[in-house]
Amino acid sequence: MGIEVELHSMRPARDWHASRATLLRGSYDLGNALADALGSLHLLGAPGRLAAIDPYRDTVMNEQEAAVALGEIPDLRKRCGDERRRAALDELALLLEACAATPGSHLWFQGD
Repeated sequence: MGIEVELHSMRPARDWHASRATLLRGSYDLGNALADALGSLHLLGAPGRLAAIDPYRDTVMNEQEAAVALGEIPDLRKRCGDERRRAALDELALLLEACAATPGSHLWFQGD
C-alpha cells in the first residue's frame, strides 16, 4: 500500500491521462512510508486535514487545505520514529508548501 502525491495547476481531471496536462510535479518514491505515517491518523480518527487522507482512496486538497495541512506536519514528524517516514513527510511538506503558494492548485493523493 502506498500513496502517490501529485501537484496540479488546477483540480486534476478524473481521467489519469487527461490529468497529465495540469501536472506540475509528483512524489512517487516514498509512497509506502507516507501511507504508514498518515495511516495511523486515519485509523485513529485524529482531527485535521492530514487525517482526512484515505490511504485506500483518492483525496484532493486545494491550496487553502494544503496550507492548513502544512501546519500539521511538525507534530506528525515528531511522532515518527522511522527515518523513511520522516523523509516522506519532508517531501510532503514541500508539496504542501508549493500548493499553498500556488493559487488554484490542488494536491492529488492517490491511495492504493
